[in-house]
Amino acid sequence: MPPLQAEAAVNPQKNRKGMSRVFHAAGYSLAGLRAGWHETAFRQEAIASVILVPAAFWLGRTWIETVLLAGTVILIMIVELLNTGIETAIDRIGPEWHKLSKRAKDMGSAAVLLSLLLCAGTWAMALYQRFAA
Repeated sequence: MPPLQAEAAVNPQKNRKGMSRVFHAAGYSLAGLRAGWHETAFRQEAIASVILVPAAFWLGRTWIETVLLAGTVILIMIVELLNTGIETAIDRIGPEWHKLSKRAKDMGSAAVLLSLLLCAGTWAMALYQRFAA
């Protein structure tokens, strides 16, 4: 079987065009969010975002400040989903310990930490600017 036919047989999404592709992709994205909801860390971040995103509209004095505040909160959830995807793929390969699996999981965790630090720093500076300056 030629490579393109083999790929098409494995992944029907590749054959979809136009709005059908968009509709199905949206369904996959919603399934990903539902799967993420079963992860404790993502659930905690999503619940915090329900408070922090509206607070960004109150705290931000300009649209740029509002976007930065809300964006850093959403960025945490994006990075958490990617980290969970990495961990899930590694776990799919096998449960045994391997230094490359550990390295991949550690780097995903580091990415989440950096996004949390970015968010905390952005919010701290905005709060300082609003109330202490």
